[in-house]
Amino acid sequence: MDETEFWELVDSTREAAGGDPEDQAELLVDRLTQLDPERVLDFARHFEARYNRAYRWDLWGAAWVLLDGASDDAFDFFRCWLIGQGREVFEGALHDPDALAGLLGDFDEEVDGDAEELGYAADEAYEQLTGTVAADLGIPPAPAEPAGTPVDLENETLLAELYPRLWARFKG
Repeated sequence: MDETEFWELVDSTREAAGGDPEDQAELLVDRLTQLDPERVLDFARHFEARYNRAYRWDLWGAAWVLLDGASDDAFDFFRCWLIGQGREVFEGALHDPDALAGLLGDFDEEVDGDAEELGYAADEAYEQLTGTVAADLGIPPAPAEPAGTPVDLENETLLAELYPRLWARFKG
């Protein structure tokens, strides 16, 4: 599976789910179980690589503003959700986290910003196909600490300065 196929699966399941992260995860498992196990592992590698790339302080700050706070786990689930939003939103957020203010349509913090299940979709599909747990994906693990300069997530004045568009749209 190449990168284009990966994003096509992400986009098609998000659209079919009407943007609901839980429904998207279920649809993704269904679609992945139609593939052979090696392609499911390819999907998992693409997902995990992007998940690790998004382990950054500046994205955590953006998640904090969007979600009105984001613990370690909430940030993990936010990164899954961010991947689930598709290539344009994901890459746009990595380029400039504050750009999420313009990249996102409606945002309901009760539903959006948390897609833990998406992170398990490939594992679940692989297990359904093979009856076994997926082996190590062979990609480097995420770093112990987020990349970039640490952000004082409790400092609202700083967050408003770092993310002026997000702050204006979601806190203003």
